[in-house]
Amino acid sequence: MTTVTNLGFPRIGAKRELKRALEAYWSGQSSAQSLLDTAATLRATHWRLQRDAGVDVPPSNDFSLYDQVLDTAFLFDAIPARYRALADADPLAGYFAMARGLQRDGHDLHALEMTKWFDTNYHYLVPELQAGQRFALRGEKPLAEYRQAQGLGIETRPVLIGPVTFLLLSKTTDGSPALDLLDALLPVYVELLGKLHAAGAAWVQLDEPALVQDLDDHARAAFAHAYAVLAQATRPKVLVATYFGALEDNLELAASLPVDGLHVDLVRAPEQLDAVIKALPAGRVLSAGVVNGRNIWRTHLDNALLLARYAHGHVGGDALWLAPSCSLLHSPVDLEHETRLDSELRGWMAFSRQKLEELRLLANAIDAPTLAEAPLARARERLEGRRRSPRVHNPAVSDRLASISTADSQRRSAYPQRHLAQAAALKLPLFPTTTIGSFPQTLEVREARARHKSGKLSDADYDAFLATQTEHCVRVQEQLGLDVLVHGEFERNDMVEYFGEQLEGFAFTRNGWVQSYGSRCVKPPVIFGDVSRPQPMTVRWSQYAQSLTDRPMKGMLTGPVTVLQWSFVRDDQDRADTCRQIALALRDEVLDLEAAGIGVIQIDEPAIREGLPLRRAQWRAYLDWAVEAFRISASGVRDATQIHTHMCYSEFNDIIHSVAAMDADVISIETSRSRMELLDAFVRFQYPNEIGPGVYDIHSPRVPDKDEMVALLRKAAEVLRPEQIWVNPDCGLKTREWPETRAALDALVAAARQLRDEHADANAA
Repeated sequence: MTTVTNLGFPRIGAKRELKRALEAYWSGQSSAQSLLDTAATLRATHWRLQRDAGVDVPPSNDFSLYDQVLDTAFLFDAIPARYRALADADPLAGYFAMARGLQRDGHDLHALEMTKWFDTNYHYLVPELQAGQRFALRGEKPLAEYRQAQGLGIETRPVLIGPVTFLLLSKTTDGSPALDLLDALLPVYVELLGKLHAAGAAWVQLDEPALVQDLDDHARAAFAHAYAVLAQATRPKVLVATYFGALEDNLELAASLPVDGLHVDLVRAPEQLDAVIKALPAGRVLSAGVVNGRNIWRTHLDNALLLARYAHGHVGGDALWLAPSCSLLHSPVDLEHETRLDSELRGWMAFSRQKLEELRLLANAIDAPTLAEAPLARARERLEGRRRSPRVHNPAVSDRLASISTADSQRRSAYPQRHLAQAAALKLPLFPTTTIGSFPQTLEVREARARHKSGKLSDADYDAFLATQTEHCVRVQEQLGLDVLVHGEFERNDMVEYFGEQLEGFAFTRNGWVQSYGSRCVKPPVIFGDVSRPQPMTVRWSQYAQSLTDRPMKGMLTGPVTVLQWSFVRDDQDRADTCRQIALALRDEVLDLEAAGIGVIQIDEPAIREGLPLRRAQWRAYLDWAVEAFRISASGVRDATQIHTHMCYSEFNDIIHSVAAMDADVISIETSRSRMELLDAFVRFQYPNEIGPGVYDIHSPRVPDKDEMVALLRKAAEVLRPEQIWVNPDCGLKTREWPETRAALDALVAAARQLRDEHADANAA
């Protein structure tokens, strides 16, 4: 019989129960035990849901209170020295200090760096290691969660990040190769696998997505060595899970590992199936990822069934597992909660639970074809209805897309001429200060938005509320002494959803939440059709805010690539074409902002690096259309209009030429967690335009003081020209509270003024 399995399930809960429990614990409103009880309840709920959906073997240890990579580092005692005393005294407090930083009770701890999990919008915490690192098994989280499921009568497959991928995702503080620590790490894996075996686990899943990336000889040798060592251990059977792409030149390596099963992604790379079957040794389990774990569209079941039947015919039913392409962490929980979504759109979608039901249907179609005939026929009808729907296609959008020319992606003058025009228009000091866009979204703001959405607050009253909040934000910025202001974005629920709500071709869910990091959840819009802009989206509030002050007001937009990446994107059209449609809509908005008197316009693109393909050979094609889309959105303005962009939590070394090709006048980047390390790429490249290296980590509750920011700015000033440097936080401030925001921005302005004084003194000397 064909086995249905799963690689991972969303942790947050269908109604974001984990988010609320975490934030209640962090604020002191609930106890640690209450948080752990909520976590245990969610795990039990999710195991039962998967079993009821038809999953034969669900995963365990895929749950995390914050992040699975942080869990792995903590489990193996890879705890940097600054957290050690706290982690020993209070493990939960130490764990969250690593994730969020800590500034109380005599502690002033910076959080670990955070970056994107491969090419997704999920953020993981980067383990800090060093030469001579010692590892040890700390606690029994995988065992405890396996035993919890056992107690419910559910047999699970524990999930661990594989040893090589774990090291490749880590950084070393001394510059030594992380893979040199493999021999120190492997005994801890051996110990843990032995304990899982003793507890009765039949299988364990080791996630090794690094196998779909370009690997050097050192990494390849590390894989061979690691699994040769693990093969000698007393352990459960091992499934190595790869996802997010094709194995390609790593297929022979993956197939040669002495393990019991291999998972491959047949959604991203269906073309690899035949090669995988031929390379896989006889008797090895093939876990076929035939349902998309990262999107919300119903599967083309006939296509998936062709792949599944082909695999079944070659490896046999007992050796074939059907699974999602990757963990369902990147999908919402259950479509059943979308009662307000119209029936046609709802019929095109599948959330995590529905994806598992699709897998059960595919297994039935192989093992008992007559039982599957009727549901397969219904699935075909839905797909055909979507293909033919007039809601999907807009001829006017297609015609405009076809008319794009090279001139549409070119500014009128080169940066040096623009710089002079902008300096004359804006009259800013050296080290100008600004923020990234949003200001605190307080409980009052969120409640007003909810009341307005539910009809309990009239349009007029809501507008008056927003006007009051906006004016307060402007006055605070004036009092603090910021040079370029923002309106605060109090009318915006999310930096992508807000725009999607005003664009044609988008749909929205009520409970389609996915985790971005920790308790931060996003509800991605659904792009189901051609994209266009019926009317201005941001002009009103930017123009109102500008009317309140003589200082420059920055218009705030989310860029086309980020809107694309942070949405659930239609799968019936090339992503590049969808991105260009969004870019054209944003171009219209940029021109309307300029016409309304907004002389500084920020087009955020934090997802440019995130969208980079995992294989270098595919980079050029992606970067070409991604950069083109940004330039289409930005290039219609006059020279005196200053275009900003913002990127956060990205490694820029490999794409710095493309970042420069975006030709933004000013780019702001996250650098505070890395202590300015991420600035190195811009320095080595000799980036010609202006840069705002972030000096305030807004993802942590700690407030840096002026001296800390001055130190960071001095590091930047050692390698950049003073006239290049802007002073700003790492990211938007919506998740912070007003007291910490005021304190941090007050220090930020003071730091900028000190740098101006130091520069003036140096010039005078």
